[in-house]
Amino acid sequence: MTALFALATSVLYGLADFGGGLLTRRIPALTVVVVSQLISAVVLGLIVATIGAWSEAGPRLWFAVAAGLVGPVAMIAFYQALALGPMGVVSPLGTLGVAVPVGVGLALGERPGLVAVGGILIAVTGVVLAGGPQLKGAPVQRQAVLLALVAALGFGTVFALIAEASTTIPGLFLALFVQRVTNVVAGGAALWVSVRRGAPALPDTGFPWTSLPALAFVGLADVAANGTYSIAAQHGPVTVAAVLASLYPVVTALAARGFLRERLQALQAVGAGLALAGTVLLAAG
Repeated sequence: MTALFALATSVLYGLADFGGGLLTRRIPALTVVVVSQLISAVVLGLIVATIGAWSEAGPRLWFAVAAGLVGPVAMIAFYQALALGPMGVVSPLGTLGVAVPVGVGLALGERPGLVAVGGILIAVTGVVLAGGPQLKGAPVQRQAVLLALVAALGFGTVFALIAEASTTIPGLFLALFVQRVTNVVAGGAALWVSVRRGAPALPDTGFPWTSLPALAFVGLADVAANGTYSIAAQHGPVTVAAVLASLYPVVTALAARGFLRERLQALQAVGAGLALAGTVLLAAG
């Protein structure tokens, strides 16, 4: 179950990042975050009210609040880094955040076996290569690298926090709702400050109504990824769940190939194969 839900996390995060990166090229990153998270908060609010998840409220929700404060910073930084590009460098850097939940797992006493350790090393190497790291050509902007590293730390922290925010399915929906409301409040405050400083909140053409379905998809895919990761981490080793969940750059690269017709380099193909091999080892170990 851990491997299945962790891999689902990778698929959802990969597609959400792909969509968010594209949207940020024509809509300010803060607006993408606030609108997408607002949509997911509304949907989660309806679910919470329907299943009566408020009964699960407790001290653990503070982990969700903390994740909600960290999440917008990570998403904004990552979307801006993707917009600056190149995606082939930015996306693999985002996987470095896996060090946070893996470190938490080790601190809690998890000791993966040799097969699992080999799978982790192979999978992480494959993810970096599958992202298509550019080894030549135009230099990467320092700002893009720094933003990607900030995003990586933030994503890893959110992974660790959301895994601690609930122990039941109703509690998980409530935790995700609280996290999203916090995302909207924090992101909205940042957007307000940004506008006060003269930055645009919307494109020159006005509110992107035609992009609303894409914004909804990004928000819902992101919240679903948080949910599947929480389930994965609660039903198996955090070290395994975190590494498998970090395979999303492979999904991003494949999405770019499928939707943007970007050609996969030989290095990317090798990386995808290594990521798959590492996944098999992790599942077996």
